[in-house]
Amino acid sequence: MNKTRHARTVTVGVLKKRRIVSIAEFSIHPIGTGTSVSRYVKRALRAISKIEGLEYQVTPMATILEAQDVHTILKAVEDSHSALRSMGAKRISSILRIDERLDKPRTMRDKTKSVED
Repeated sequence: MNKTRHARTVTVGVLKKRRIVSIAEFSIHPIGTGTSVSRYVKRALRAISKIEGLEYQVTPMATILEAQDVHTILKAVEDSHSALRSMGAKRISSILRIDERLDKPRTMRDKTKSVED
């Protein structure tokens, strides 16, 4: 699943405007549920697909999240954990790495394109 939306423009200082984009790598793992976790990942993806202002891209090892701010990223993590708890997971481990770049707007698409050219 890949959604595309633009980051918002926010006022910084008096007249200077910048788009702030937060990008994160997120993986979630229920522990003690067996070796296949795809049904849990699907449920987590269903939960985050409802979050306004969040783009995401599923990769084989993690999901890349992109939002206007860190709060939206953290909401995705919280909603993912809630989704797995609702499935009966007794223990959940997750890994989150966030890149909040404030000097210039960079989307996950921009970052990928910069190394492909």
